[in-house]
Amino acid sequence: MIKFNSFFPVIWTENFEETIGFYLHILKFSLIDANSEMQWAFLEKDSVKIMISKPNKHEKFAQIGFSGSFYFNVNDVNDLWEDLKTITKICYKIETFEWGMREFAIYDNNGYILQFGQPVTEISKEK
Repeated sequence: MIKFNSFFPVIWTENFEETIGFYLHILKFSLIDANSEMQWAFLEKDSVKIMISKPNKHEKFAQIGFSGSFYFNVNDVNDLWEDLKTITKICYKIETFEWGMREFAIYDNNGYILQFGQPVTEISKEK
């Protein structure tokens, strides 16, 4: 049987250095590898991995963008909300939803929606 081992997105940007800065300084990712000539970088935080890249010339697109959101499952959504709520552009404020998740969303420097959530059952165990 075929097993999928991992998944990590490649985030396209026209603002290569600014995007790296957002993920390093705001979300506290680590820069694992980068090639400024190719305009490509690999970042990681805990078990989350992302790549940042300027689009290749052979890619056909009208505008850089993503028609969804990136969802991060975190272990302390309340503390992360406190860290990010005054230094980022908010998509929606922290809330507990009927499906059992406490979450919020922000925009990165490119306008991509980044959602952060934690199961309510995990929050109850912490207290």
